[in-house]
Amino acid sequence: MIALIGYNTMQIGLYGMFGAAAQSLFQQAGINLPWWAYSYIAMASIAVLGYRQVDLSAKVLTLLVAAEYLCVLVLDVAIIAKGGASGLSAAPFAPSRVFAMSPSIGLVFAFACFVGFEATTIYGEEAKDPKRTIPLATYFSVVLIGGFYMLSSWCLVNAIGTNKLVGFLGGLQDPTRFLFLMANRYAGHWLSLLMSVLFVTSVYAGLLAFHNSVARYFFAMGREGLLPQYFGKTHHVHQSPHTGSVAQSVLAAVVVLIFVIAKQDPVLSLFSWLTNVGTLGVIALMAIASFAVPAFFARNRHLSDGIFSSFIAPVVAGALLVTVLYFIVINFSLLTGASKLLSYSLTGLILFAAIIGGILSIRLRAADPARYKSIGFEKI
Repeated sequence: MIALIGYNTMQIGLYGMFGAAAQSLFQQAGINLPWWAYSYIAMASIAVLGYRQVDLSAKVLTLLVAAEYLCVLVLDVAIIAKGGASGLSAAPFAPSRVFAMSPSIGLVFAFACFVGFEATTIYGEEAKDPKRTIPLATYFSVVLIGGFYMLSSWCLVNAIGTNKLVGFLGGLQDPTRFLFLMANRYAGHWLSLLMSVLFVTSVYAGLLAFHNSVARYFFAMGREGLLPQYFGKTHHVHQSPHTGSVAQSVLAAVVVLIFVIAKQDPVLSLFSWLTNVGTLGVIALMAIASFAVPAFFARNRHLSDGIFSSFIAPVVAGALLVTVLYFIVINFSLLTGASKLLSYSLTGLILFAAIIGGILSIRLRAADPARYKSIGFEKI
């Protein structure tokens, strides 16, 4: 249930960013539509892709992500080749810089960058050799995401100069234009324009990825008896978790409509509020999973791979993740710009999901102990 809330809020919140970015892009071509029109156009296409088999969605996703990576790497190379604004510096990695301010808000954004790496596991049943390919894909994702963001962030800091960055960003009316301004300066207008297009497609890629994740959580929970059984069936032609896909599309359409009627800002409200709830949910998931690992191996010692991987590492990870969760909750109003009452209400969605999940588990355990015991023991 935490996964459903987390990934749904993440996915639906991205419609706000997509609508605003698409509106800005097409206004340059003289097309003036409200942001929500672009959001609903994207929603319709994602509903079709999600309803069909994963191969189609994966091909679209791969094409978009490859183009985005390439575009940013071109900028990285241009900055390095020109030596940045005043020579390349390792100052951004100095502890005095890293811990100059409270790291809690930075940690939230860092975790948000990694959200989705764990999605490799939900494709386990569609992989030919999940015990080999899923761990490899997960480790590769973590290294690629971490390395790519670290390199690109370092390049962008050097592009303007370590001592000028804060002042320069503070002087921008829209700080999100920083990347495009640096592309203009170091590579030319063609790259800036391409990046503007790819920014829209990158958000679209995120929408598509999170939609697929939500659909598969609906499917898994339906199959195991935690949700109605019709969620646990695949399409007779596409073999996709079509019921969960439809449910996610309908939910997204309703929530976006509420924000439209309430005349809320697509970025400052829809995007900011819901994606931060999504990040909170995914971190909570990882924390719970970390403590579930030693609990499982304590009962099934014959399956353990060793004391470090089965007990020490997950407990340490869980403790660190709980610490991060604490900082997120107490700083949530700073992250979202919402009032304290609204902020705590939004974070309360995760607690609400956990309570509902606990109730569903207890009910299933009482009604069908054998089925409850089989949860998680599917193909992988």
